[in-house]
Amino acid sequence: MATKKVIAKKATKQPAVPQLSEAEQTIGGYLIRRLQDYGLGHVFGIPGDFILQFYGMLEDSPLGVIGCTREDNAGYAADAYARVHGIGAVCVTYCVGGLSLCNSIAGAYAEKSPIIVISGAPGMAERRANPLLHHRVGAFTTQREVFEKITVASAALEDPLTAFREIDRCLEAAVRYKRPVYLELPRDRVQTKCPYVHVPKIEPVVSDENALSEALADAQRVINACKKPVLIVGVELHRFGLSEEVVKFAERNSIPMVGTLLGKSVVSEKHPLYLGIYEGAMCRDELRIYVEDSDCVIMLGAFLTDIDMGIFTAHLDPRKCIYATSEETRISHHHFHDILVSDFVKGLAKLDLKVPKRPLLPRPKGEGKFVLKSRDKITNARLFARLNELLDDSMVVVADVGDCLFSAADLTIYRKTEFISPAYYTSMGFAIPASIGVSVAAPDRRPLVLVGDGAFQMTCMELSTAVRHGFNPIVIVLNNKGYTTERFLQDGPFNDILNWNYHRMPDLLGGGWGFEVRTEGELDQALNAALAHREAFSLLNVHLEPDDISPALKRLAEGLSKRL
Repeated sequence: MATKKVIAKKATKQPAVPQLSEAEQTIGGYLIRRLQDYGLGHVFGIPGDFILQFYGMLEDSPLGVIGCTREDNAGYAADAYARVHGIGAVCVTYCVGGLSLCNSIAGAYAEKSPIIVISGAPGMAERRANPLLHHRVGAFTTQREVFEKITVASAALEDPLTAFREIDRCLEAAVRYKRPVYLELPRDRVQTKCPYVHVPKIEPVVSDENALSEALADAQRVINACKKPVLIVGVELHRFGLSEEVVKFAERNSIPMVGTLLGKSVVSEKHPLYLGIYEGAMCRDELRIYVEDSDCVIMLGAFLTDIDMGIFTAHLDPRKCIYATSEETRISHHHFHDILVSDFVKGLAKLDLKVPKRPLLPRPKGEGKFVLKSRDKITNARLFARLNELLDDSMVVVADVGDCLFSAADLTIYRKTEFISPAYYTSMGFAIPASIGVSVAAPDRRPLVLVGDGAFQMTCMELSTAVRHGFNPIVIVLNNKGYTTERFLQDGPFNDILNWNYHRMPDLLGGGWGFEVRTEGELDQALNAALAHREAFSLLNVHLEPDDISPALKRLAEGLSKRL
């Protein structure tokens, strides 16, 4: 069945109260209507018998339905869609579908990506006498209990007296907390009507005015007393739509900015106040010293994860930090509660500050314009130097886990360019299905996919979805014959994998272009051909030596090897 092409508006924070039609007064119809009210345009997933009736309603709705090859891939696609669009959704069948989805939803929970998980379930009537229905494992509540651990809100839509309000509660939680929620829909409740007139209640959450006022006054005092301020901008600024606010704050007060790996592309890396990615000992030494020598580190929307903090080699004195996320507001050792991160960031921008102008760190000297050496064997460093020259604001970089991620940290990301990667949860196999989500959410942008050969082998069949829908990602496979990151932690034959002819994937799928790359000349020809070929995906099988790694990975391996 052909997929409907729906370009939805950007997901909204506070949807208007809807007027419900007759069909929308059923549980299934109401759920579809509320998804649209929140700006959702597409749903990813795989059908199964316990969710087929609801799938039929989805197909008849304005929502576009994108079928994937595996449930976990559908979750990765919905995650990437949510990161670009603002909210995502995935729909699967009971247990065999839902439990396959757990890993990708766990990653979205860890990295704060709002996904609506919709799972079918056995009907309430067929559960009588506790039968051993197919797909069931343990009790009928088993799957819901699993998802309660990896979502911010969950509900079983079993009772029409509460189902409509539960839908409202869970959708609002996804938007408020920027994390996945879980809705379980028994198949004999899809067409069940509400026994009363239901009107959604929109209850906006607000900050405690006194706490916010005191926090901003404390921040003003600390910033005005400092000599060497620096801003660390994190991924939550993107999740909560605060990127422009923080840039205005930095520009108004001439405060230098650094990013985190998970938050890469939150602000334009071409901005004159932007210095680079701070990762503790993993980043270049002069940047590390510049940040850690600051007497006022303003961390906004940043997660203090081991990867972002260079395996905890970062030395940031809490006494000199202003730290604000959706979960915590802390200034030095003063903790403030009930403050929305959006209110705090917007409040900072309005403060009357007297910030000393700190000299900027000189930008690192690059190699200059890339000069092709056609016959030279391609290396990791030269590959990424060429890719850096290729990037513009029409592309979205999607990086998988491994050295492709650490190498990509040095790519220059423009204002309109997204950088998407599971840089905290670090689940291999994210990038290929994530490129599907990006293609759906931003059809005017072209995904540049960076993936190692090990991760590619896990989820590569999702390229068939790209063929089916005419998506055109450019896929760069870093083929170093195994799990290179792990080789530098502890080598062994368990890190070796079979060397596929990755460039022959188009032959299998019946679409796309494939290129085998061993030299710089072959890389240049393949990239030029891929850029010109916009009708389908292009895949570059780039052969690299197993020990050819990025400087960042070398530093990471040294740090990790001491902990293992």
